Amino acid sequence: MSETPNVLIIVIDQFRGDLLGGGGLARIAHLPRLREFASEAVMFANHYSVVSPCGPSRVSLLTGQYAMNHRAVRNGTPLRHDTPNMATAARTIGYSPQLFGYTDTTQDPRVLDAHDPRLRSAEELMAGFDEVLRMRSETDDRAWRDHLAAKGNPLPEYPATYRPDGDRVSDPARYAAEDSDTAFLTDRFIASMNGAAQGWFALLTYIRPHPPFVAPAPFNRMYDPADMPAPAAALRGEGDPDRHPFVAPARERQPPASMVVGFPDLDASAETTAELRAIYLGLASEVDMHFGRVVDWLKASGQWNDTVLVVTSDHGEMLGDYGLWGKGTFHEAAFRVPLIVRDPSRPDTHGEIVNDMTESIDVAVTLLDRLGAGVPHAMNGTSLLPFLDDVRGATRTCSMSEYDFGDPVTPTLWMRRLGVRSRESNLAVFRSGRYRLVQFGCDLPPILFDMDRDGEGRNIAGDPGAPELLQRVMGELLRHRMSNAEGTFAMTKVGDAGVRTGNC
Repeated sequence: MSETPNVLIIVIDQFRGDLLGGGGLARIAHLPRLREFASEAVMFANHYSVVSPCGPSRVSLLTGQYAMNHRAVRNGTPLRHDTPNMATAARTIGYSPQLFGYTDTTQDPRVLDAHDPRLRSAEELMAGFDEVLRMRSETDDRAWRDHLAAKGNPLPEYPATYRPDGDRVSDPARYAAEDSDTAFLTDRFIASMNGAAQGWFALLTYIRPHPPFVAPAPFNRMYDPADMPAPAAALRGEGDPDRHPFVAPARERQPPASMVVGFPDLDASAETTAELRAIYLGLASEVDMHFGRVVDWLKASGQWNDTVLVVTSDHGEMLGDYGLWGKGTFHEAAFRVPLIVRDPSRPDTHGEIVNDMTESIDVAVTLLDRLGAGVPHAMNGTSLLPFLDDVRGATRTCSMSEYDFGDPVTPTLWMRRLGVRSRESNLAVFRSGRYRLVQFGCDLPPILFDMDRDGEGRNIAGDPGAPELLQRVMGELLRHRMSNAEGTFAMTKVGDAGVRTGNC
């Protein structure tokens, strides 16, 4: 193992954490390369993104900050230009982080000219990264489409690029499997990194299985919809979470038709749900195959044991659970994501599973700790190196995620239906042991789940004894937020002795 290891972070967009463990979809998901990799690494089985959707989640992943601190809480909300992140911190010790894909970072308008083209897109580049391959799913996939055009298959602009080539949602994409965006990204990554000098740092971000759901043959029909497990559903009667006023606008805002291109009348039937789930799994299996190509390249090039490899996702996907699609909700499937870390210098824990709760903000802190770089005080995450040394050598019992459902420019469906302002249109999910508390920033009743009983199928906030339990868990949430306030200068003091920092 080199003293200056390579670092490769692979982010698979909208990949549910339960695909790699547990029952349900995991029983039928064909992901052999990811599972093989987990057997050669440490898998964190209860890992959560601290925020959704795409832009905010990637900001938190790369900056190590909760959304309550970086405040880039929506797609299109700017990130402060001086916010430290793993790439800028890695540069201080000699790395030159390379990007293959996208970071979905909205630029700070205070430091750019009003006519700067970077202020016309939410899919911009995070500071510290060199953009080797530009693959921005909605605003700039030109490199990929130019590649297809050169092969005689010109494609229209997004989103028509992803309309199935036929009359059914399960019909194949307009491009062959060897020419898909997933294949192209993998090809370009391997070609670009061949011959790279020891000590490289790369972020490789796959668009799939993010919608629009369309897969090239044979992945479009790799799974039989008849084999799909039924989505999770709320328990009827007292405590039915469907009765909560947040839920109906969430369903209406993102129906099944929003997950595909060209089928505006798609219904919400069980058959539609199964068909969309099957396509999603096909896309996940396609990414799995190409992830295997990256692993094979690392091994064939002699870099496998010189590379710290991290595989994760930015957020999850509801896939029809509780009648919901996408990630704009408070449920586990929207936030629980995979995290698999292989540090070749720590072989004793390879193949182990960590069941404690961990968070996406831990990734940046862990990598900087591993590389010996200073961890900025602004970062809220906790290093996972103790788990990589001994999976039972540390304890984590809580985690927090956030979702902002407001819009300061164009009021959202929730804002219009509930009569709330943008600044109060947000929620926090706090996980404490067996309990899941959903606390809203507006005047909506809290939700409380007991995961050991009925899980997310029943809201126990109205049960006898619930007020005392709610008070206890709310107190834990309040303390957690207070102890993780924005900390750029919280550990710094200026006085007669000049500028001093500490860690007490």
